[in-house]
Amino acid sequence: MSFFEQLTRRVEEVDSLLCVGLDPHLDDLSKPGARIARDYCLRIIEATASEAAAFKANIAFFEAYGAEGLTALQEVIAAVPAGIPVIVDAKRGDIASTSQAYTQAIFQTLRAHAVTINPYLGYDSIEPFLIDTERGVFLLCKTSNPGASDLQDSILRKPHTAGLDEKYYLYEKVACLAKRWNLKDNLGLVVGATQPEALQRVRRQAPDLWILVPGVGAQGGDLQATLHAGLRTDGMGLLVTVSRGIGRSADPRKEAEDLRRSINEVREALKTMPIPAVPRKSDEPFSNDLAQVADGLLAAGCIKFGEFTLKSGLISPIYIDLRQLVSYPHLLERVAQAYLPILRGISFDRLAGLPYAALPITTVIAIHGGWPWIYPRKEAKSYGTKAEIEGIFKSGERIVVIDDLATTGESKSEAIEKLTSAGLSIKDIVVLIDRQSGAAEALAGSGYRLHAVLTLSKLIDHYASRGTVPEQRIEEARKFLAKKE
Repeated sequence: MSFFEQLTRRVEEVDSLLCVGLDPHLDDLSKPGARIARDYCLRIIEATASEAAAFKANIAFFEAYGAEGLTALQEVIAAVPAGIPVIVDAKRGDIASTSQAYTQAIFQTLRAHAVTINPYLGYDSIEPFLIDTERGVFLLCKTSNPGASDLQDSILRKPHTAGLDEKYYLYEKVACLAKRWNLKDNLGLVVGATQPEALQRVRRQAPDLWILVPGVGAQGGDLQATLHAGLRTDGMGLLVTVSRGIGRSADPRKEAEDLRRSINEVREALKTMPIPAVPRKSDEPFSNDLAQVADGLLAAGCIKFGEFTLKSGLISPIYIDLRQLVSYPHLLERVAQAYLPILRGISFDRLAGLPYAALPITTVIAIHGGWPWIYPRKEAKSYGTKAEIEGIFKSGERIVVIDDLATTGESKSEAIEKLTSAGLSIKDIVVLIDRQSGAAEALAGSGYRLHAVLTLSKLIDHYASRGTVPEQRIEEARKFLAKKE
């Protein structure tokens, strides 16, 4: 189960988006000391656990006491009831080898469930934190401190998908990258509550990500403005973090109860309000869902730009290998879901996945759509039934063929022949990517309809608009495609 699936389960159990901060400021303690800091946090945990979706412990207030402080933090995390995620606010971020050590310290030694990290060094510094899908990462995006604007508000060249206004900020770029890097459903963002307009812009760039929002209360963030700006359309996706407002109250339990109630009142009110659609430019290549698939394929290495020798001997500036999807289950699920709108518009009895890349894709499609499926073997069994087709079917049934790519259409012929020889009727073939190398025309000549979730030309346009592929590689790919057309 991914980190955000665990978090969602907790949110639904207690009907709460409240994240209780465990920040033992020296001013809040009777006297300095690791044990005093630990006991302060234990009292807050005991008082507020019934209201908390999560706890967030700031590691700095424990590190100040050295080894004894880190032991105290371990004891604080261990005291949180099972099922409640604990986020360590550490803001780590360094070269990959150092990040691996940080990961061990936070996830294995401290046994935290999630961590805040700094994205300044780029993806290779973040990747070690993302390996374990059950551990979560919140990427600093737009912070609430006064100096945040020094870097985070830097204006960048506006990409194709930035929106209709003229500005595109560095923190929006971070949000877009996080959306692309979230392959295992364990990457979210940190956005301060003091700037709801920035939070709204981040939500527009990352409509599905969870956002950790500190700054409500003591730092001046307005609860209602924060919820209006940051909630997803399903009323989820936001963790409102309150530390001093709870820790310094005369009755932390009542303060947490009141906050949870106030959050839910706003959530309930928003359910009855119409949610305005974010306008899309007419020339944007993809919807948000397909953009996430396209970005995920690039990040996972399923699509590569460079110089590659294809099976035909042709030199290509782009290479697509969707067999890699099996190593990225969250991305695999998104890919499978992208087929569904096409399939729901076709009448059929069962699916037929083609070996090998399409088999895991077809499995997930079948689970989500509730459709039975079969597959033709590459080679017939030499024993037992000597079957050429695996699965249960009846002669005369209508079949939709599922594959990963369409290039010339030739590779589909042998599999289709096996299916039709068994008495199955085929009219439609659905692929994830059409390389636009003549497959649609060739298949149409044989009486088949090709449907593609994505086309190579639109993928190239998308990566160009994102700025995620060097311009030289984009131009090489476009020239290669133009020659084939």
